[in-house]
Amino acid sequence: MLGSINLSEFVKHPFTDDASFNYESFDSCVWKSIIALNDVLDEGMPLHPLKQQRETVKEWRQIGLGIMGLADMLIKMGITYGGSMSLSICDSIGYHMINAALQSSAMLAHDFGTYPAYDEDSIVKSNFYKYNANNKTKTMVEKYGLRNSQLLTIPPCGSIATMIGVSGGIEPIFANYYTRKTESLNNEEKYYKIFTPIAWEYLQRNNLDEDETKLPSYFITSEEINYRDRVDMQSTWQYHIDASISSTVNLPNETPLKDVEDLYLYAWEKGLKGITIYRAGCKREGILVADDTKDKTDINDISTDTNTKSLKLKRGDILNVYDDLVGEKRKLISGCGSFHLETYFDELTAEPMETFINIGSSGSCERNLQLISRLMSLCLRAGVPIECIIDQCKSIKPCPAYVSRSIKKGDTSKGGSCPNAIGFALEELCEKAKDLYLTDDSDEEYYAIQTMDNKTDLDKKIIEHDDQYYVDKGLCPNCHTPLKHEGGCMICECGWSKCD
Repeated sequence: MLGSINLSEFVKHPFTDDASFNYESFDSCVWKSIIALNDVLDEGMPLHPLKQQRETVKEWRQIGLGIMGLADMLIKMGITYGGSMSLSICDSIGYHMINAALQSSAMLAHDFGTYPAYDEDSIVKSNFYKYNANNKTKTMVEKYGLRNSQLLTIPPCGSIATMIGVSGGIEPIFANYYTRKTESLNNEEKYYKIFTPIAWEYLQRNNLDEDETKLPSYFITSEEINYRDRVDMQSTWQYHIDASISSTVNLPNETPLKDVEDLYLYAWEKGLKGITIYRAGCKREGILVADDTKDKTDINDISTDTNTKSLKLKRGDILNVYDDLVGEKRKLISGCGSFHLETYFDELTAEPMETFINIGSSGSCERNLQLISRLMSLCLRAGVPIECIIDQCKSIKPCPAYVSRSIKKGDTSKGGSCPNAIGFALEELCEKAKDLYLTDDSDEEYYAIQTMDNKTDLDKKIIEHDDQYYVDKGLCPNCHTPLKHEGGCMICECGWSKCD
């Protein structure tokens, strides 16, 4: 039986310098929650379908009280998630929580007896009990025993946390705002900026405009938190949780293998029972997906040209690229605002394989730039040389808004329009990639041959371009930003969800 307490409701004087945590009220809530979970356990015990399940529940009486709203609580107190102050207060809350839970379970044992498999000697000699139990708890447990073999656990709480509008489990906030689309309110597509409840509450309290840049620095999101800080937070709670904790560390696609290895080792060193890592672009079901329709291309029809270091594709064939690409990024200032151009290269051949354009908060022609991004990626995967794409970008006429800003502010990127700026940026990034990943011509030819020789038949499959292509790479089909794995589903801050 599981249940979770919303920590953000125990902050006194939120969003002020006098903000503090109400330990007395929290302790009382933990006591009552343990009693409530025991009642639910008794109610549901005869409803388990298997005899072994009913016997196990009766023998051990395991319950799991957890938390949610941790990130919201820290924000209300003006504390940055992952910092030393956040770890300190979480350590204190965890200590209060386990002692209140043990004491409540001990009183239940006084009234109804211990769980059948209770072994006092094993309990009092365990390191967990010695580390957490205060004198009052020890007195009660040694006098009455415990009603439950397990008391605390922290699940993700994705559904219930979303339902009441708080952060889930011990997870940080994923994004301070989302972009939502509706077609029913105005008989046309219209997009709205929807703030996370805690961010919206802060803006309203302080009479601020709907501008995320006005949020304080402690409104930190998951992508801004170092993975070691995430491990430190889980480790702090693990000292006080007798069962396990669910927490997912989201890593960008370009995260090197060494960092993933370091994360797992660091989690082990900090005493975590388990941790989940989700690297953008990875899939449980495999790296590539082949199209099983009759129209798919025979792999034997694909050949290579080592002089051009690329695949020879038939007209209409689209190459599926790999997850193991290296990316370079440029921020571009246009006449309407800013946007980021990301280009991903094969690290062996330095060939560009994909491009993504992410719109900044200040604007730009979002739909047009999304189309440009998708068409450039499609062309690259169809075998169009990058030089041709760059040439087309540079040949576009100047944009009045771009020229006007160049004259007035002088901060625009090189070029006279967004396509011009993209062309110059692509040219610069390609040169940089060659310098980084290639040494001389002989190495280029060797790597080109080795690249194809080392690829399996499955690696060379051809698929059609659709939304699933981006999902397979861990990217949102709508905005091409990395997806987050949360609550058993892949979601994006723009509002897209694989489960919808």
